[in-house]
Amino acid sequence: MLRKDWFDTVLLWREKYIKERYFILLLSFIIGICTALAAILLKEIIHLIQHFLTGDADVKGANYFYLIYPIVGILLSGLFVKYIVKDDISHGVTKILYAISQRKSRIKRHNMWSSLVASSITIGFGGSVGAEAPIVLTGSAIGSNLGRIFKMEQKTLMLLVGCGAAGAIAGIFKAPIAGLLFTIEVLMLDLTTASVLPLLITSVTAATVSYILTGMEAMFKFNQVESFAMHRIPYVFLLGIACGLIALYFTRTTIRIEGIFRKLESFWKKFLLGSILLSILIFLLPPLYGEGYDTIGSLIGKSYDNLLDGSLFYSIRENFWGMVFFLGLIIFMKVFATSATNGGGGCGGIFAPSLYLGCIVGFVFAHSVGHLFPAVYLPEENFALMGMAGMMAAVMHSPLTAVFLIAELTGGYELFLPLMIVTISAYFTILCFERYSLYSIRLAQKGELMTHHKDKAVLTLLDVNMVIENDFMTVHPEMTLGDVVKVIAQSSRNVFAVIDDEGVLRGIVLLDDIRNIMFRPELYNRFKVKKFMVSPPEKINISMPMEKIMQIFDDTKAWNLPVIDNKGKYLGFVSKSKIFNAYREVLVDNFSDEG
Repeated sequence: MLRKDWFDTVLLWREKYIKERYFILLLSFIIGICTALAAILLKEIIHLIQHFLTGDADVKGANYFYLIYPIVGILLSGLFVKYIVKDDISHGVTKILYAISQRKSRIKRHNMWSSLVASSITIGFGGSVGAEAPIVLTGSAIGSNLGRIFKMEQKTLMLLVGCGAAGAIAGIFKAPIAGLLFTIEVLMLDLTTASVLPLLITSVTAATVSYILTGMEAMFKFNQVESFAMHRIPYVFLLGIACGLIALYFTRTTIRIEGIFRKLESFWKKFLLGSILLSILIFLLPPLYGEGYDTIGSLIGKSYDNLLDGSLFYSIRENFWGMVFFLGLIIFMKVFATSATNGGGGCGGIFAPSLYLGCIVGFVFAHSVGHLFPAVYLPEENFALMGMAGMMAAVMHSPLTAVFLIAELTGGYELFLPLMIVTISAYFTILCFERYSLYSIRLAQKGELMTHHKDKAVLTLLDVNMVIENDFMTVHPEMTLGDVVKVIAQSSRNVFAVIDDEGVLRGIVLLDDIRNIMFRPELYNRFKVKKFMVSPPEKINISMPMEKIMQIFDDTKAWNLPVIDNKGKYLGFVSKSKIFNAYREVLVDNFSDEG
């Protein structure tokens, strides 16, 4: 009790002496520090586990421990989530998008640490996923819960969630600009004068803390030894198209495999299928082990021969087409390894897999073109970087984030023009086939995705339960006209739902339809409701997204429509005027640019 009173006193003092706009800046600074520390901790734990398990492995022969490590990792992570967390923590970025659109930016407290623990175990033991989505969820959870502690309103909570995501990306990659752009492009938060400064403060703070604690070197060592030649632009366009098509394969295959795992309701069935598939893939293709950043470093650093270390394919390391075949298998099978990791009970994201795939695609593209056409020289390390940007832009639908992330990750700012070209061509290639990113496609299918389109964003934040009205009186099919007249006398509405004994909606009665007979007492016992009731223009299901409901109103030209549940039972009415009033309230609360 004393603790609560003390904190209430602090809140009152803050409200009295610190203006909210300045307090938000202070919170964004604190979030930057916390997210950077969380990102560094996660990376260190992963590297510690991986070094302990694989540091002394024989590089010239198959490593049979690869058949065991992934199974142990997924089992430990799955049991941790199932029995300790007791909540779904997969698809970190998707959960953030869902929290913004459907939960008023409220993220559960356990997400501040649960994703960090589960993903470090998963990836450390070989899970073929990335640590970025879990740390982004961790950062956003820190922002959300810090805002809730200090009683911030929903609009501010949304901004603090974005700050947490920006800080996580900036901290884990030492890339402050990419962190800011990620929040805008992927989380789809609108950049306003009130939001840009907190996002910048969080991103810069997180990157600075990361630089102080881990050194000033970029994440990947890259030396630009030659300037980009303009005659290579056609090849950059072709690489972008290739990245877009492979990203399409990755996206749709991931969704299909997730569907297969979703049908396996048993935890143990999911674990057995996912862990066994992953362990076999890693045993055959060791570069699939973990995040894959060592593979990226090898390809950029021109030391790609070691990719076959510990593999059954070690003997073909000097064979050109053998290497291309090996890398091609990785490109094809990576999506199965990533999906098996998450589907089997592991925890991780697609950030690192998209960079990993893009690097291999870019390298194989330049490597093959150079071999087939000796007169054409394409620097393999440059095209590997471009492939990373192209694949990320296509998978996440985030071309700006991809350009600046790759530039900040490697210090390769001299490649800005080709990076922009490859991201644009990859992005527009996948847009021809897939409207949404892998992060947002799940929510878009349910109508729960908030976008930069302000009207659609507001409708996403609305819920049928917010606008349903229950003061419409009901009638029964067997009631007489005289009974209905008595109901009308007690009502202020001109439409009445007709429901049966089970509460199922059978039709509606419109006042205008019976106006010519309702004042004729001689007809009161002659007509029953079932004679003059009509079908509504359309019925609204309680689970429908608001955007679809507005489309129904537009199509039917109706002003009031009945609402039913999945069994057809009547719940109330939704009126267009009520939706418009709720729309204005949400618009003011969440999208007004004040202060």
